[in-house]
Amino acid sequence: MRPLFYTTILLIVSSVQTFPQTAAKPLSLEDCVRLAQGAQSSISVARQEAEIARYGVDRARAGFLPQVQLNNAFTYNSPQLGNPGEFSFVALNGIREYNSQLAAVQELDVSGRLRAELARARADRDAAAANLNLSQRDLKRAVSASFYRALLARHLVQSAKDTLAEAQAFANRTQLLFEKGEAAQADVVKAASEVAFLEQSLNASQLDAEVANHDLASFWTDKVSDALSLEDPLSQPLPSLESILGAAPSAGQLYLRRPEFGLLDAQRQGFLADSRRARADLFPQASFAFQYGIDSLHLRIRDRGYAAFVNLNIPVFDWFKTQNLARQFQLKAQQVQVNREMAVRSFSKEYQDALSRLKSLAQQVAMAEKQVKLSEENLRMSRVRYEGGEGAALEVVAAQNQLALARTNYYTALASFWNAKVDLEVATGQ
Repeated sequence: MRPLFYTTILLIVSSVQTFPQTAAKPLSLEDCVRLAQGAQSSISVARQEAEIARYGVDRARAGFLPQVQLNNAFTYNSPQLGNPGEFSFVALNGIREYNSQLAAVQELDVSGRLRAELARARADRDAAAANLNLSQRDLKRAVSASFYRALLARHLVQSAKDTLAEAQAFANRTQLLFEKGEAAQADVVKAASEVAFLEQSLNASQLDAEVANHDLASFWTDKVSDALSLEDPLSQPLPSLESILGAAPSAGQLYLRRPEFGLLDAQRQGFLADSRRARADLFPQASFAFQYGIDSLHLRIRDRGYAAFVNLNIPVFDWFKTQNLARQFQLKAQQVQVNREMAVRSFSKEYQDALSRLKSLAQQVAMAEKQVKLSEENLRMSRVRYEGGEGAALEVVAAQNQLALARTNYYTALASFWNAKVDLEVATGQ
């Protein structure tokens, strides 16, 4: 049995090793946002606030239901010194009093106080929901900025490496020509100095890429030094503006869908509810109470009974205290309305700015891509002229710098385009 057992184990191990190990799937922007939302963040606090507000609505609704409780009490009143059959405290009913009653109290909302409290609780719930949407949107925006920053930094590192490789190849070629007496020493110095400059630029780019990786990973993990595998939309063709803008409704006021307006509306409704709650003190307050049980000098079931009470409190005069308080809340509601009208103009500007920036950056990407191709051709022709003895080494060095700058501009424009797309989504309330 042992040979058969060892043979089986070897077959299993060999079969497992023959399967190719699948590489980890690169993280997309949506994956990064999902990981960030799953970690503890401001969204977690906003979710808790929304849950707290929901319980507040349930508590306000409970005010419309009768409150039932079982009261039990025993009272001892000392007898008089000269007359043991009489109790000392005249406010009490006897020497011993037993009380065990089931009481139900129902407040009649004739003043509108309970309805105002329910409206305030609903406004708090709506405000908490709007804050949750704002927290989710802000976190998505922050993750998106870090995501595209990390991609841009990596592309700049690769661009610096490519430019450095080109400069090193040119420096080696210049050195060979100098050793053969076909190039001046000044050409060697210029090529070598360009290599040193590009090496320093590469080190700086690598540091930026490492810091950008730390910044992105910190949204969901403490192991920020681990290199993240990311999808690269900067290497893919740009989506057309029609595909980005065509999915949106044709209405011109897309910015009205922003969650900030939901928050402002909830705040206004809350202050109006507070005003109604304050004005409720100007109206009569009514309640009904029913009691059933024992309230007797002896603990006997036959002494049981019931009682009903109707209370009606009518306010007369409070020196305009209630009216002033209600007016304060009305003015606060008007302030919120003013802020909303100001926000409409401000968010309209942000929407148009984001739309114009996206269109402009799409054109910049196309021009930057053309600039890269022209710079590559310029470098190639500069090398050819230098090899043929018709150009100077300074032209080649300048062409290398121009190509490095063109690549930097191209990838920067790409990253700015994708960031502008996210800004447009924010401006349209997506």
